[in-house]
Amino acid sequence: MLIVISPAKTLDYDSEIPELDTTQPEFLRDSATLVKELRALGPQDISSLMKISDKLGVLNYDRFQQWKRPFTDRNARPALLAFKGDVYTGLEAETMGKRDFNYAQKHLRMLSGLYGLLRPLDLMQPYRLEMGTRFANSRGKNLYEFWDGKITAALNEQLQGLKSRELVNLASNEYFKAVKPKQLEAEVITPHFRDLKNGEYKMISFFAKKARGMMSRWAIDNRVKKAAELKDFDVAGYAYNAGLSNVNDWVFTRDEAQ
Repeated sequence: MLIVISPAKTLDYDSEIPELDTTQPEFLRDSATLVKELRALGPQDISSLMKISDKLGVLNYDRFQQWKRPFTDRNARPALLAFKGDVYTGLEAETMGKRDFNYAQKHLRMLSGLYGLLRPLDLMQPYRLEMGTRFANSRGKNLYEFWDGKITAALNEQLQGLKSRELVNLASNEYFKAVKPKQLEAEVITPHFRDLKNGEYKMISFFAKKARGMMSRWAIDNRVKKAAELKDFDVAGYAYNAGLSNVNDWVFTRDEAQ
């Protein structure tokens, strides 16, 4: 089983992290191609392209200018410990041990606009480039065309290595669009998280994002190998709701936030 999640806009390159056996991203050459093209943009161009403030435009302009290979433990950090945001708040990677990271390295993947597909221990330099950004590049009119089938092919290869045909989609729609389900040699299971509000179970973005991280961490802690085991997920009051679920869309509900 493989789990895929989205990255985060917020990054942490300041806090202390443990010594880990880090790895290199598979698509670093592709990332370098993107960075080379992004360097042609000025700070204001980046602000306009990404719809961000002038301050953030300057920050990300500087990031692209400073991006360089090789990636080392001095100029980069493991992706799972670099991303911060709602999903990663739920995942709490900073409390994981080495054995947890070893399991995650085999079973957890992060989709990325700049890096394509990341393993938890893959070194990553800071960036901001959301998958849905309409950045015209040498391979197409957006990042979906830039990555084309590369991410799907990599997932197929990694699933074969695990001798599994199950992929659990805990990513956002924006990021999972970079995967081509029809070319994926696996069954895709998508968990959904809904909270009771005004008498109905509704998806509340903040809670749902955090729950994706919590389920990822629960899978790590319990060394889950089969997707069906995720139906036992019971963190923060969530429980599998068979009545609202179907074969590939599994709904987890809770009546009160914990």
